[in-house]
Amino acid sequence: MKYLKINTEQAADLEALKNAILQMKGVDTVEVIDDENPESELKKAFHKTKEQFKKGDYETVVNDIFDILTKNNSKTSNT
Repeated sequence: MKYLKINTEQAADLEALKNAILQMKGVDTVEVIDDENPESELKKAFHKTKEQFKKGDYETVVNDIFDILTKNNSKTSNT
């Protein structure tokens, strides 16, 4: 999986941008991440994990955690 990071101005219409990107061939999902409010992202992550545990989807939880750890390590090693 590859990621595309787009920095927007404060007044950008994020829903319109999200909908436009979703129309592109090869795009599965689009997620808006607010760097100014990381707590909301943390809450979403915990909610997703909680739902995965309820469904017994332990493999996905482990893979998500592994992806987070390896993505964070690659960021810190490049700086």
